[in-house]
Amino acid sequence: MKTELENFQAQQLPQLNHYLESYLANLRGEQTLKDAMSYSVSAGGKRIRPLLILAVCSEAGRDLDEGVYAVASSLELLHTYSLIHDDLPEMDNDDLRRGRLTNHKKFGQAMAVLAGDGLLTTAFECIGKADLNGDTKSKLMTALAVAAGPQGMVSGQVADIEGEKKHLTLRQLQQLHQRKTGALIDYACYAGCVLSGLPADQQEQLHRFAAAFGLAFQIYDDILDVVATKEQLGKAVHKDQSENKNTYPGLVGLEGAYQQLEEAISQAKDSLAAVRELGLKTELLSGFLDYFVRRKNE
Repeated sequence: MKTELENFQAQQLPQLNHYLESYLANLRGEQTLKDAMSYSVSAGGKRIRPLLILAVCSEAGRDLDEGVYAVASSLELLHTYSLIHDDLPEMDNDDLRRGRLTNHKKFGQAMAVLAGDGLLTTAFECIGKADLNGDTKSKLMTALAVAAGPQGMVSGQVADIEGEKKHLTLRQLQQLHQRKTGALIDYACYAGCVLSGLPADQQEQLHRFAAAFGLAFQIYDDILDVVATKEQLGKAVHKDQSENKNTYPGLVGLEGAYQQLEEAISQAKDSLAAVRELGLKTELLSGFLDYFVRRKNE
């Protein structure tokens, strides 16, 4: 029997994907560039970040209209840019992403860089064109720039690269991943709050949930690099250790990483309990925590 979140995904993902496809198709630009951008966006993936936006809005009773889909799509465009650039030889040097050739393997390194550049910049264009009031657009654009830029994801990526040359403490590793992975997940919940006009107390608890969920997501990603296969993940595995990456299994062992994962999930559950006490539904958001259980059983 499908969970509420799985039913929600089945309803919303086709609409989200259609919005993404239509948006990219209607851009004016060189066809090769558009093909390269669409190639990586259409590769699919879990779409967890835009789904979080849609889920928060749905829990709050906000209509999932064109404005909401524009904001959700903009986050997926930006996230996809980061994956294209992460896969480049200068970064993680990966040949596979989501079971397909990485962008630079398909289109060449120069075009992959430009495809990433295009997705990054048009993500903000997507919000700018949305049917939303100016104040909402300003808040979302500013927050997305902070989450994705030198105060968020990009700094996390730099810390990850520089961390290959040193041994990080657990706290330093958590701070790295709060920016590298957690910043966009936190933005997703924030965007849902802004779009839905949620009060400060509910926003604060959803921020706590996002922080814990983002941490759990990264810990589990580290675990999967150790225990999963290339076929399961659609990309190379066992790369973290060979590239001297700081990871949770590398720092506290595989059993310790699972313990850290359970602690993060528990914190996320506590935050959702606090959200429910404040009068907001959380059934969909609770479903995101089942991601780890489902992946264990695959």
